[in-house]
Amino acid sequence: MGRKERILQLIEEGHTNVKSLAQKLGVSLMTVYRDIKELELEGRVVRKHGEVRLKEEQDDGHCSFCGKSVENRLEMVYRVGGRRIRACCAHCGLLLYRELEGKDILACMTKDFITGKLINCFTAWYVVGSSAEVCCSPSALAFERIEDARRFAKGFGGRVLNFEGAVKAVEEIMKRGTPVQLKL
Repeated sequence: MGRKERILQLIEEGHTNVKSLAQKLGVSLMTVYRDIKELELEGRVVRKHGEVRLKEEQDDGHCSFCGKSVENRLEMVYRVGGRRIRACCAHCGLLLYRELEGKDILACMTKDFITGKLINCFTAWYVVGSSAEVCCSPSALAFERIEDARRFAKGFGGRVLNFEGAVKAVEEIMKRGTPVQLKL
């Protein structure tokens, strides 16, 4: 059994603080904190008030990145190692990608902003920075077809980008103190 699985087992047995977990496992506090951060990203644990608890299924209605309630029509869902990790919108989903990168991402799905059709996040087109801010800011909206994304950007502004370009654009905009010029 791996250390993360052992941590889950110990939490289930009632060892809910990091110091106790580190002592039981015979590792440093930093090692346990790193493992807990990964378990949190995987949606398996929640940290609250200095304690670590197993994540209950009813907690699944909140964004793994910002904590907002997830609206089905805008959500982005990653499948990582058999777990669902949800983001409230493409903005948070794109930022969440960097934290999940290198993990066993099996799939990522979102919905086309116009049609509501379920689409693959990695092949979608995104309009970043439009005036249509429906959830988090800067706005990032997913489209199945580049033509739809271009038409939307023509009316509401923003840049049309593929997945990797959208991840980079949202990261740059969110960096504190970094001025970003969007070409509209």
